[in-house]
Amino acid sequence: MTQMKLARKGTVSPQIKHVAEKEGIETDFVLRGLTEGEIIIPANINHTNLIPCGIGKGLRTKVNANIGTSSDFCDLNTELRKLQTAIDFGADTVMDLSTGGDISAIRRAIMRASTLPVGTVPIYQAGIEAIENHGAIVNMSVDEIFAVIEEHAKDGADFMTVHCGVTQESLARLKKQGRKTDIVSRGGAFLIGWMLHNDKENPLYQYYDRLLDLALEYDFSLSLGDGLRPGCLADATDRAQIQELIILGELVERAREAGVQAMVEGPGHLPLHQIAANVQLEKSLCRGAPFYVLGPLVTDIGAGYDHITAAIGGAVAAAAGADFLCYVTPTEHLSLPAAEDVKVGVIASRIAAHAADIVKGIRGAQEWDERMSKARKALDWETQAKLSLDPELSRQVHSKIPASGVTCSMCGKYCAMAIVEKYLGISATKC
Repeated sequence: MTQMKLARKGTVSPQIKHVAEKEGIETDFVLRGLTEGEIIIPANINHTNLIPCGIGKGLRTKVNANIGTSSDFCDLNTELRKLQTAIDFGADTVMDLSTGGDISAIRRAIMRASTLPVGTVPIYQAGIEAIENHGAIVNMSVDEIFAVIEEHAKDGADFMTVHCGVTQESLARLKKQGRKTDIVSRGGAFLIGWMLHNDKENPLYQYYDRLLDLALEYDFSLSLGDGLRPGCLADATDRAQIQELIILGELVERAREAGVQAMVEGPGHLPLHQIAANVQLEKSLCRGAPFYVLGPLVTDIGAGYDHITAAIGGAVAAAAGADFLCYVTPTEHLSLPAAEDVKVGVIASRIAAHAADIVKGIRGAQEWDERMSKARKALDWETQAKLSLDPELSRQVHSKIPASGVTCSMCGKYCAMAIVEKYLGISATKC
């Protein structure tokens, strides 16, 4: 039975209890959110070492880290190091986006090693196997697509990106309007190629009930993918993107009727002034379903620094109501990320998520900042390090240029807080 169906019966599952305790909220709040579809707990029945987390309204903004091989570089040990890095620096979930090597073996190894919820994109594997077995992606069969989805479910994938909203109707709007960067979603491109070649409807849309049946059996959450997300600012919030979102809203309702957990994926590249409106559109059209955004990236010129462009957009999106941020690393648009890139991406997105949680009034968010402020007032460098997102880096930076006293080397004997404490007698204990 899915977490949603359990909640509707008033049953407090171990996963629901854990989420409530971790968030510091009542179980009734989680039950209500699950019942209404505004909260999901991705928890496949076959992911036995999972430590569950909740995503959605009223909960802490969550951060996902993408890992996985490519056709140009494939090393399982590297991916497991990336996984551990994501865990160590506070990611809430990971997604295995592998497209190189033995994809099934890599996924299973990641599943075994991950206590975090793991997401996958089954259409990648289905398309790659179609190339290997039939010579082209367009030759994959509907049964082969669903066989891969079931394989991922059996392996324990907690949520799956499924591009169900890329339909003939939404594709027609894309063709009519035109774009600067066309399609930037790899899964969307696989399906669009198949649809155009075969002159048929998207199988994930046409046979959506078949997908729901699998989700019910294994209790994986649907992450309704944005195959038509904008790949540059010029394409943001166009008719194709919104048409897909309208369809996804309808599919959210069908999932809820079936008792299946679902969230919705969002852009992408968006100028700052369009971000809040995009969040509001999703929340309205998709009836409050959790919103999972990639970034969004607020400029197209951040190559090498796109973790920053994404964190800026992510903070605005989450403050406006987005629930789940997919990190972006410094290598976005340039290369496959290494473990250090994963670390930087996770921390950047966690900063964005936390900044938004202060705005949202999430329990404990403001208090964390207040503890840091008190430690700064007290010139307590070790407590500051412990409260930071990267304690080791905090200690390294503080000691890089030796200070002459208890202050840091930036201000030295002219530290404002030390001066005020000395002459006004205001200590940290009085703050």
